[in-house]
Amino acid sequence: MSDEMTIERDDRPADGIPPLRDDNDNVSTSFLDALGAAIETGDKERARALTEDLHESDVGAILEALDPDQRPALIQLLGDSFDFTALTELDEALRVEILEELPSETVAEGMRDLDSDDAVYILEDLDKADQDEILAQIPSVERLALKRSLDYPEDSAGRRMQTEFIAVPPFWTVGQTIDYMREAQDLPEDFHEVFVIDPGYHLLGTVSLNRLLRAKRPVKIEELVSEAHHLVRATADQEEAARMFQRYNLISAAVVDESDRLVGLLTIDDIVDVIQEEADEDIKRLGGVGDEEVSDKVWSIAKSRFPWLFINLMTALLASFVIGMFEHQLQTMVALAVLMPIVASQGGNAGTQTMTVAVRAIAMRELGPHNVLRVVGRELVVGILNGFVFAAIVGTMAVYRFGILDLGFVIAAAMVINLIAAALGGILIPLGLNRLKIDPAIASSSFVTTITDLVGFFSFLGFAALWFGLT
Repeated sequence: MSDEMTIERDDRPADGIPPLRDDNDNVSTSFLDALGAAIETGDKERARALTEDLHESDVGAILEALDPDQRPALIQLLGDSFDFTALTELDEALRVEILEELPSETVAEGMRDLDSDDAVYILEDLDKADQDEILAQIPSVERLALKRSLDYPEDSAGRRMQTEFIAVPPFWTVGQTIDYMREAQDLPEDFHEVFVIDPGYHLLGTVSLNRLLRAKRPVKIEELVSEAHHLVRATADQEEAARMFQRYNLISAAVVDESDRLVGLLTIDDIVDVIQEEADEDIKRLGGVGDEEVSDKVWSIAKSRFPWLFINLMTALLASFVIGMFEHQLQTMVALAVLMPIVASQGGNAGTQTMTVAVRAIAMRELGPHNVLRVVGRELVVGILNGFVFAAIVGTMAVYRFGILDLGFVIAAAMVINLIAAALGGILIPLGLNRLKIDPAIASSSFVTTITDLVGFFSFLGFAALWFGLT
């Protein structure tokens, strides 16, 4: 949409509105300068003219690009014309920073026009006291719905669901249902089906809009209802819900509580966000940076990175201890010190490749008892094949560089051993951590690197000590 917007505005220079995006698809400096000037002078009409036709994702990008003090100032300047949905496009740290700068009355007013899932997404990162202060200023019906969603566990389907949905009794007719949808004021903006419930709000089934609109007005809803095959528990992990949407190509799914009462609705746009968040989280954890965001403070970033850097230091000290065991051999033959890092580095890279595939397969539930032996065996064979190939390459290079034939055999043997260890460690360590209920994405990297370093150094230096008789 932003591209279309840019083209349209470029074609209308008389409006005096600069293009939103530059050639690199970033928010243009000219646009930010124009908006910044409007904020500084309090020119509400100019600020509205610059932002009124933009999608919330573009408004989110603008908020990220503005100076910190300009962000809450823009929201207050726009007043009722600011769509708080734009805050869902920001990372957590930046969103909380903006909300804490705004009066609670402003935030509460902005919450009223949002779908419940977006409102919960914005509120859930605030402190409990700030949440209560904002919720106290929201009408009771909406407040109770939001509080119920916030009471569900973090990262659960109950947090992601929207509580606006259409539910009708089975004895209604098609005509009654259509008239209700025309007249009701609190319907969701987009929906694809009508839920059919009993007096206790237990879900009896669904009727697609397609089938509803094709039926005659006197037809009873109970004659059109289809069984709801894919239900999501409100307490279920959002990742489980995302897998269900992916597996069955769903557009929406009903959310029920522990008593099978209908409490909400999950839609595909929510699930796309979940998939993106989970993938982003796994990538960060593999790198040992936790939930770090671009906008986080220095102290927060340093604190989150310290634990894994400390663990890596401990594993490095362990590797250095292994090297120290062969100090005399290294002094006797300098070539060992030159070639030693090659074995460990190649093993580390191979282990990371296997580990990445294994962690993803575990996260996607693609690796289980039915295929675990086959996959482990496959990785073992891959490790053996790559081990012999790279053994030949490195062994030849070592002989050419140092002119010692036996040295080529030593490093070749160590390369085979370490790539086999990398293959097994790369898959068995994530599997073991998963069995222990530890997220493999968090801890696998350090353990795999430790294994490949220790095996690489010990095998190479050990073989050298035995082969050359260095004592």
